Amino acid sequence: MENQYFEMVMLIERLHRLFLDVVKAELDQQNIIDINNVQSLILYNIGPNKMSVGEVSNRGFYLGSNVTYNLKKLVENDYLIQEQSAHDKRSSHIRLSKKGAALYEKLVKMVERHLANLDRNGIKEDQIKAMYKTMQQLESFWSFITSRDLRY
Repeated sequence: MENQYFEMVMLIERLHRLFLDVVKAELDQQNIIDINNVQSLILYNIGPNKMSVGEVSNRGFYLGSNVTYNLKKLVENDYLIQEQSAHDKRSSHIRLSKKGAALYEKLVKMVERHLANLDRNGIKEDQIKAMYKTMQQLESFWSFITSRDLRY
């Protein structure tokens, strides 16, 4: 069991990196070169919402990624619009630009294609739901451990 636990942790990281490769392939196929795969996931996570930079950082986990730098690049490349908060000059909000919304729709279609193909590739909806529940429990367990001293 010890070996499977460790291998599972390594598999989670490999799956994340593979998904980034899938997103990169999607961008390459559509000849989109001014945004990278991590920035695309940040954009997808923002979606049709307007949120603060802090909310973006807290909402997603971008392994080894500097969210502030990536948001700056997304603004520079016209995927996001950044506006100063009317109530707090130290805070700003971001939302998708027209260009960002167009890419968001392409990413939504990519996810829809993936979902349509899961079943054909032997991955059933109930398996995804069970896996998601297990991963949430694992997240909760690890969060509990990191919030305590390790003697729990």
